[in-house]
Amino acid sequence: MIHSTPLRSAACIAALIAGGTANADVTNEDVWNAWKDGITAAGPDVTFNATEQEADNTLIISDIAVTIADESSDTGTIIFGQITFAEQGDGSVLVSLAEDTPIRFMEGGEDLAIVRLSQSAFEMVVSGVPEDLNYDFSADRFVVSVDSIVDPNADVEVKDLIVTANDLSGTYTSSAGDLQQLNYSMRLSSLEMLADLVDTGPDGEYVTFSGKVDGLSGNADIAVPAEFDEEEPLDFLNKGGLFAGEYAIGNANYIFDVNADGEQAAGSLSIGSAEANISADKDGLIYNAETSDVAISMKSSELPFAVDAGLATYGLSFKMPLAQTEEPADFGLTFDLVDLTLGDAIWDMFDAGKVLPRDAATAQIDLAGKAKLLFDPTDPEQFDPAQRDELPAELETFDLNNLRIAAAGALVTGQGGFTFDNSDLETFDGVPRPQGDVTIEINGLNALLDNLVTMGLVPEDQLMGARMMLGMFARTSGDDQLTSTLEINEDGHVLANGQRIR
Repeated sequence: MIHSTPLRSAACIAALIAGGTANADVTNEDVWNAWKDGITAAGPDVTFNATEQEADNTLIISDIAVTIADESSDTGTIIFGQITFAEQGDGSVLVSLAEDTPIRFMEGGEDLAIVRLSQSAFEMVVSGVPEDLNYDFSADRFVVSVDSIVDPNADVEVKDLIVTANDLSGTYTSSAGDLQQLNYSMRLSSLEMLADLVDTGPDGEYVTFSGKVDGLSGNADIAVPAEFDEEEPLDFLNKGGLFAGEYAIGNANYIFDVNADGEQAAGSLSIGSAEANISADKDGLIYNAETSDVAISMKSSELPFAVDAGLATYGLSFKMPLAQTEEPADFGLTFDLVDLTLGDAIWDMFDAGKVLPRDAATAQIDLAGKAKLLFDPTDPEQFDPAQRDELPAELETFDLNNLRIAAAGALVTGQGGFTFDNSDLETFDGVPRPQGDVTIEINGLNALLDNLVTMGLVPEDQLMGARMMLGMFARTSGDDQLTSTLEINEDGHVLANGQRIR
């Protein structure tokens, strides 16, 4: 059924609009033939029909129908409107769409849904040579909307479902060779979303949503090997394949109202900016993302209080090898949650007396090191620890570059690092012997413990035991300040603040 293959349907539509394979040329016929090849390349169960008319260096394609058969032998059809190719006399082809194009999704000859593609001042120019194609496109506005869902089995009424891209521009290139090089970049001045869906059942359920993202941009560089084993994920990378991409937004604002399963929630979310980048090749995977100035406000029938929260920065990054390594490879992880604030309604749930300081909370950690990976992490059998008799990796170094946790008036910081002797698995019972030290500093802990007693969360008679335990591993280094240094020396001795504990 057509609704069972949404990803393939979307891929076919994208091929019609964006085109592009390594075999495309800059004549009308060859560009169109390349697009058809891109559609039918989706699989042997995808067939294609269209009406072609050519005159005066112009090729008009209309009544485009793409039929997809699924495993149950049911078929779905996508019917697209008109596309025009016009040779411009300079070796390039101008691709045009109608200002308003309906797209029909059908099954068994009956409509399931009608989606409308509307555009203003859309223009795509294809240029270059067969081995190095260039697509330049732009539009004042591009709108995708759902006109109707007419599937008799659907239980949702679509009042509005619209996505609008404003001031769109970008490029796409494709170069042939042992590695097919694909590159694209795109920017939008804004992206607007509107959804208003109503359940036709008796419960009155609904979803309403609207949002706007400003200053959206993205780009990617992709290398695809001519041949690789699709059943082996690492074969793509081992034969030179790679992916590197990034995106960014200026700011985003959303509002929502949802009534489902007898519960109702409404609120808003805003983001000041966000960016992310990812790259993957035979040397490993690198991912970095950061979002700033997040604010959320929400009321829900499930909660007895309103949710109001803010966050200055949220960040996550990691680096890791993707295959078995001959030499130690870099790995790392950083996590940043900076200046998290909660509304008084949330604080009052557990601190109605306002005993604790309501300062913004922060949690940051930065880990890095080197390790030799001894197995293929994409192989489920190798990845299963129960199937392994040996350690999955040889750890060479491990560094705590930064630890910072601040909440309720207390602050914990730390840093340090260790090296590992993989030839000594006896000192620590099968674990490579570490050598190095890490220092942890805690400020404001006694004040926090006193406040927890005042709140009744910690019995006072247990507080002395906790402080005595801390005294065994930490030393006083200032006013309500504790410092603890854990060291492992070359003999395998474990010391806390210079005192041997192992």
